[in-house]
Amino acid sequence: MQDFVLVTGIILKIEPISEYDKRIVILTSERGKIAAFVKGARKPTSRFLAACNPFVYAEFKMFEGRSSYNIVDVTVKNYFEELRLDFEAAYYGMYFLELMDYYTRENNDEKEFLKLLYQSFRALISKQFENQFVRTIFEIKALVIYGEYPGSDGIGKILESTKYTLEYIAYTSIEKLYTFSLSTEVFLEIKMIAKKFQKTYLDRKFKSLEIIDQL
Repeated sequence: MQDFVLVTGIILKIEPISEYDKRIVILTSERGKIAAFVKGARKPTSRFLAACNPFVYAEFKMFEGRSSYNIVDVTVKNYFEELRLDFEAAYYGMYFLELMDYYTRENNDEKEFLKLLYQSFRALISKQFENQFVRTIFEIKALVIYGEYPGSDGIGKILESTKYTLEYIAYTSIEKLYTFSLSTEVFLEIKMIAKKFQKTYLDRKFKSLEIIDQL
């Protein structure tokens, strides 16, 4: 009898395989980032047609083959459909997916990254925050989780409120991450610092970010 694996996660990316199949990459709470095949997912009549797309947060039932996972069932918990309906928010969401794909690995404990991604999607669609605000907080917190956040020392002269905000982002729980607002002056400093961190600690360019910077 086939033993099945159950994982919960968000689909980071998809790619077509053959005429009707898909290969999807999922950030999961149980096994880190994994790739899986979904047979028939590209058929118009497939029950996986809507479920196997970027942004989807779901429980995935699969069996583990010698070299890959194969999806047999998907129970969607959130499609994050609002992101697909908002052109700008969709590109911010795609950037977040790209960044998570960059940071995460298979069989690592990536629960914090998954929580960050989920909460950041919620912040994007809430309309309580500017997309740039969510992006800036996301970038800094992701660097903290990854273990390369350098702290506020050595940044140069910044406002005390900016330094406090950086410490709050770094050390507060993800559930409380998007529960504050900033003055324009402090936000501009935080945004500048996040951009500096990205240039220093990331060694690749992101396609979605290039589009965002042109919006």
